[in-house]
Amino acid sequence: MRAAVLFSGGLDSAVLLASERQAADRVWPVHVRSGFAWEDDEARVIADLVARPPFVNRVEPVTTLTVDMRDVYPASHWAMTGHAPAYDTPDEDVYLEGRNITLIAKTAVLCARLDIARIAMGPLAGNPFPDATPSFLETMARALSLGLAHDVTIAAPFRDRHKEDVIVLGESLNVPLERTLSCMSPDAGRHCGRCSKCRERQDAFRAAGVADRTVYATPPPG
Repeated sequence: MRAAVLFSGGLDSAVLLASERQAADRVWPVHVRSGFAWEDDEARVIADLVARPPFVNRVEPVTTLTVDMRDVYPASHWAMTGHAPAYDTPDEDVYLEGRNITLIAKTAVLCARLDIARIAMGPLAGNPFPDATPSFLETMARALSLGLAHDVTIAAPFRDRHKEDVIVLGESLNVPLERTLSCMSPDAGRHCGRCSKCRERQDAFRAAGVADRTVYATPPPG
């Protein structure tokens, strides 16, 4: 099996990449850039991760694709400025319309060219967004398979897992979780400790009972 993994350098996508590598013969990490504020930090984290176990010499070179969204989102949008919604805000406050549509569509074209049949992505249990539902992913896969004349499956293997479950799996796969980046406002390469993604990360490490070795610019409350 050949698989492409949507890989942002985040905790979930890093564990997903390690998991897919166990099941597939060849795995292509795919980083999609859209013009958002955190993407340079993502790229640095990705380069560091793939040079380390369990990824080094075990995955294909990272493919970087561009789907520029700066002509869709205004310059004042938080994703463009890097000023993410506050620590205690709900998921709905960080919704990016059509995010998975753009990620999947261009990745599918790459897969058709490379004869890859599986696209893996990392939405978790409780994801509230319409472009992460099983019905959307199944419908998108059918449409892309028809439009590209190439059978493609869009898999979400962590759909029934919570982030704390992914952390436990990552520990078992020897993923260097502290080197992943799950932050919308990175501060000099560190997690800001102030956005809702940092809060989710901190809460999940506590729930998993795993030491959080992440470096935060602002220490976690308490």
